[in-house]
Amino acid sequence: MMQDIIVSAADISLFHVAARELGDASQWWRIAQVNGMADPDLGRISETVVLKVPSVEPDLVSGLPDGAVE
Repeated sequence: MMQDIIVSAADISLFHVAARELGDASQWWRIAQVNGMADPDLGRISETVVLKVPSVEPDLVSGLPDGAVE
C-alpha cells in the first residue's frame, strides 16, 4: 500500500523523507523508484510536489535493494 505525501525543498532530500516516513533513511531509493526519480536531492524543486511513499517493509534489513553492493 502506498500513501501520498507533499514535499518541498524544505524537506532537503529523500533521505530525510525516508527517515521520517519509513523509519530508515537508507530506504530513500524505494521512494525514488516509485516516483521515477534518480536524484535524492529535493533542493532543486521550486514548488511543493506530491510523492508516493511505499509502505514500510521490515524485512529490508539494510535498506539496500537486492544486488546492491555495500
